[in-house]
Amino acid sequence: MKALRWHGPRDLRLVDLVACELRPGEVRIRVAYCGICGSDLHEYADGPHAIPIERPHPISGRCAPLTLGHEFCGVVVESVDPEIEVGRRVAIEPAYRCGECLYCRQGQYNRCISMGFAGLMGDGGLAESVVVPAYMVHRLPDEVRFDQAAALEPAAVALHAVRTSGLRAGDACAVFGMGPVGLLTVAMLRQCGAGEIIAVDVHANRLALAGAMGASRAVNASREDSASTVFAATSGRGAAIAFEVAGSQASLDSTLACVRKGGEAVLVGLMGKAQIDVFDIVNRELRLTASVGYRDVFPTLMAWTARGLIDPSAIVTRKVSLAQAVSQGFNALLADKDQVKVLVAPNGEDMA
Repeated sequence: MKALRWHGPRDLRLVDLVACELRPGEVRIRVAYCGICGSDLHEYADGPHAIPIERPHPISGRCAPLTLGHEFCGVVVESVDPEIEVGRRVAIEPAYRCGECLYCRQGQYNRCISMGFAGLMGDGGLAESVVVPAYMVHRLPDEVRFDQAAALEPAAVALHAVRTSGLRAGDACAVFGMGPVGLLTVAMLRQCGAGEIIAVDVHANRLALAGAMGASRAVNASREDSASTVFAATSGRGAAIAFEVAGSQASLDSTLACVRKGGEAVLVGLMGKAQIDVFDIVNRELRLTASVGYRDVFPTLMAWTARGLIDPSAIVTRKVSLAQAVSQGFNALLADKDQVKVLVAPNGEDMA
């Protein structure tokens, strides 16, 4: 089978691999689509960040070189799990879990002490086929298309962030960063009953997409002060909840600045060390909440998609073949901010 393997920064190689034999509790998936995530871009541009290099990941047993891609779906072509039949259309929830640590035993598997993701800490979906643990597999409703299923993973990040927050019906919310997760956070807030939803970014096309996905107001931070606009849009009170999804100091500053007294800032974007004004946060009695990964959201997302309540594929701007994944996928996403989510079809779009 063909697979796109990470060997180092700016070193992705399309190679032929011999398919491995299944172990107990595993299934083989013929991949329909695999999305390219911001995490994949970071690994490609200047990694490794999450990819294990010297020691294998404790659950996957893999280290570099490995196959990227954790946003994928497809069809079961081989299974040693009697509950998962060959031919089933599936979405993959790619989070590894040990099942034994305190967090896993409490059902908080996104906090597993050995947490990781297929496609970052193990082989993923940028390949014609991939082997995953059976617990990652979700049966797709017939009404959910494969291009929608491939975007369920970033939608899961967004929904988990919204559920982690203290959102109440009618709350005014701001979302900073209209990448895939930020756009889907807008959609999840709308579905979950938020009131005013203010989308903030510096790219006009992404802000236009945010409006189509449920934002009631769009703020171009390159042209206006986002915090001032949020206060003006909320009758001077500020946002009840603001989501930082860009992962930058400037975005974090604006996120905190726009929150009302007693409000909440939810940190979703990934970044290193940052500075915060603790005096200001204490004086306004703000709550800082972090959200990582997801748990127990895929069934809800699939049901909403099947009923037409959400459309995760609204963020998809391009579909390419596996051979085009580097030039028309990774490089295009780094160079062209009009591209939001690129899906790779390793076996051609005939599976869609």
